Amino acid sequence: MPALSRPASVAVRTAEGQTRSFLVGLAGQPNVGKSTVFNVLTGLHQHVGNWPGKTVERREGSYFDDRFIVRIVDLPGTYGLTPASPEERVVRDFVLHERPDAIVVVVDASALERSLYLLAELLLLPVRLVLAVNMVDVAEKQGVRIEANVLEAALGLPVVTLVARRGEGIRDLVAALGRVLAGEDERVPTPPSTGTRHEQQLNQIKSLVGGHAPAAFPPHWIAVKLLEGDSEITDLAREWLGADAWGDVEAVLAEHEDAILDVVGGRYEWIGRMVRAAVTRPHLGPVSLTDRIDRVALHPIWGPALALAVLGLVFSATYLLAIPIQQWLDTAVISPLGDALATALAPAPPWLRGLLVEGIYGGVGAVLSFVPVLALFFFWLGLLEDTGYLARIAFVADRAMHRLGLHGRSILPLSLGTGCNVAAVMGARVLEPRAGRLLTILLAPFVPCSARLAVLAVLAPIFFGPWAMPVVLCLFVTNLVVLGLVGVVLSRTTFRGARGAFIMEVPLYRAPTRRGLATFVSQNLMAFLHKAGTLIVVVSAAVWFLSQYPGPGINNSFLAALGQALAPLGAAMGLDWQLLTALVTGFLAKENVIATLGVLYGGDGSVQFSEAVRVAVSAASGLAFLVATMLFIPCAATLAVIRQETGGWRWPTISALLHLTISLAAAVAAYHLAVFAGSLL
Repeated sequence: MPALSRPASVAVRTAEGQTRSFLVGLAGQPNVGKSTVFNVLTGLHQHVGNWPGKTVERREGSYFDDRFIVRIVDLPGTYGLTPASPEERVVRDFVLHERPDAIVVVVDASALERSLYLLAELLLLPVRLVLAVNMVDVAEKQGVRIEANVLEAALGLPVVTLVARRGEGIRDLVAALGRVLAGEDERVPTPPSTGTRHEQQLNQIKSLVGGHAPAAFPPHWIAVKLLEGDSEITDLAREWLGADAWGDVEAVLAEHEDAILDVVGGRYEWIGRMVRAAVTRPHLGPVSLTDRIDRVALHPIWGPALALAVLGLVFSATYLLAIPIQQWLDTAVISPLGDALATALAPAPPWLRGLLVEGIYGGVGAVLSFVPVLALFFFWLGLLEDTGYLARIAFVADRAMHRLGLHGRSILPLSLGTGCNVAAVMGARVLEPRAGRLLTILLAPFVPCSARLAVLAVLAPIFFGPWAMPVVLCLFVTNLVVLGLVGVVLSRTTFRGARGAFIMEVPLYRAPTRRGLATFVSQNLMAFLHKAGTLIVVVSAAVWFLSQYPGPGINNSFLAALGQALAPLGAAMGLDWQLLTALVTGFLAKENVIATLGVLYGGDGSVQFSEAVRVAVSAASGLAFLVATMLFIPCAATLAVIRQETGGWRWPTISALLHLTISLAAAVAAYHLAVFAGSLL
């Protein structure tokens, strides 16, 4: 499909010389293809932030036609306007307070009855609407046919059919929305009725509320919400009306507590009329492809086996493909550029050369090294999401995740954490509700990442010789046990009662599109590079400074002084200041542990390094050090991404303190147990 937008520098003006700009919300229930419509409409003219005062993501974009500029806000997926989550509250507040010029409601053609409920609620608000019936190709494969012109006449508002993933119908949507924004479509929609049994009470409440509520809140809508028992509107109405007037409203509500059945029933009756008028369904026929696949994918035995096989394939493919690319990127791009930068800065003062090359560029290189892993991770995540299989994995994994207080979909980001905790934290953004997302984010750094496993691979043979492999396996299992225990404790304390029931929609299987996958991968990568990368560069420069000054050498640096100041704490774990310093530098990147030990123990080659460490560090101290390393504060990149995903420093701080406490306690216990066991031998 040809591009809809023109460069932002092109001005679009009316005859009076004024640029016309309109605000449009894009609303819909989850899994209706709303984000696909947003991406096709806006292309590269979009940006991502957070809603004011909330950690819910806000995506905005724009497109341009011959008459005006359209700003589009991709609203969070929601089933209705009675807020049970921050996402649903965002949608309602946007409609009421930002007063958009129009709302495009995206619905699923193959599940029209369910999708129209949100439209039924929006029709009660003073906002112009356009209905976009998406995935008509999926509906047609099921034998479902939708007469758009009939549905349009029945609803009294523009209706457009789409196959958004292929760009079909997007121009029709732009044209229909343009007519609405220009005031050329003056049809009056047909909203659902409240029901005759409570019509009198509805009008009575409207008369009591009228004149007291702010202009943004229509009296009819307030009355309907009060009859529904909406707690938020009830609290607001109590403030607006005062004690006496609210007493009259409360008396009406108390006598008609069953009114919610009339309100909801009226909506479903209205939906039924719309569907009967415009939708033709086939007679019962052969079992669909989705049903045949789900006989295996959702089977109590074969389903988990298939999910494990798919996750294993995702994990293997991600890191088998990413690691060679990562190595090539380091040897062919990052290192040569670093050498070239060092050569170009040779005349510069040593401190400036070190800061730019070892500090700032070293941080940039660390950021770039994550790109292959993240790109492949987001590719597989997008593929599983678009095909519909991610929902099946969540379904079969929910029983195990439920014991940790997690959503079933948490299994995917946690499993990817064995390669990179950054990928695990960023993968948690697909989880709902927010409590489950936060819990997954806090638990993800407990999964042993490839960097920590690399430290184990180097140091375990030095500390334990032929017993290295059993120790490594025990430490790996220990991390997973700690993850489970922390999950159980947090789900029963901090997040107690915050996690709702596991209610999820299992969508139909469908083929992904290259455009959708490319957009998903590129947007997530750019978010990481822009937000996390900035902080990593700052931290890299700070750590370099601490390791070089006042000098000379790292042994006389602020970093070494920090390690020496922590020596009393290290004594409880059997760690000298060199080992403590290595733990601290591991904050930037866990691989730094090996490099720091190489410098501090004075080895100038692999053999000398191994011998120096073996002589200086006992087996008990080595065990305590590895336990601390496996459970220590997440690296700077992980904490930066936690801040990005949670919208502040609160949760990264909690994560750091949690890991610090557990790692030090576990290291002390490991050291003394090892000393005790050694005394018995």
